[in-house]
Amino acid sequence: MNEQDINDVLENLKTGNLSEYYVKKEDFMEFRQVLVKREDFKHFRGIGQRGGDVLYQYLEVPRS
Repeated sequence: MNEQDINDVLENLKTGNLSEYYVKKEDFMEFRQVLVKREDFKHFRGIGQRGGDVLYQYLEVPRS
């Protein structure tokens, strides 16, 4: 995945086109590096899965 693909996924989560997105363990660090640069970073919730994969969702109310 490149940075543009990741930003596209994050925008689709934000707009509601995607309800959740599954990130494989191999792609996690690259995905996270793009995610933490966003102003709306706190709106994204990552739920760790067995095996190191992460399921991301967008929250209307930012997490604390």
